[in-house]
Amino acid sequence: MPTFTVGQAADLLGVSADTVRRWIDVGQIAAARGPGGRRTVDGAALARFSADRAEAPASNATASARNHFTGLVTKVTRDTVMAQVEIQAGPFRVVSLISREAADQLELAPGVLAVASVKSTNVLIEIPHR
Repeated sequence: MPTFTVGQAADLLGVSADTVRRWIDVGQIAAARGPGGRRTVDGAALARFSADRAEAPASNATASARNHFTGLVTKVTRDTVMAQVEIQAGPFRVVSLISREAADQLELAPGVLAVASVKSTNVLIEIPHR
């Protein structure tokens, strides 16, 4: 299972490394000590924490999100032909349907770092009522 440094975990969660260290210190995120004494965070545990902590985007958002979402795989549901992959990228939950073969080749599982690239010919953008 992949592991991440405190800095990598902070980047994935959209917070500072100090915030991640505080969460580790109070037991919100499980961590272990690596070979050099540095803390490492288990990818699956980080994915669970990220999904639990996710919030809906702010209702007063005024900009569109970029089309590349780097995050942690939180869930993979496979059937005989297709796979549904859920990625938690900061506060954004991205869901994609891909072939099972592709999911297997990419070895997608909770805790794996992945990038969702969104491409569409029709993109709707709204400004919420102020």
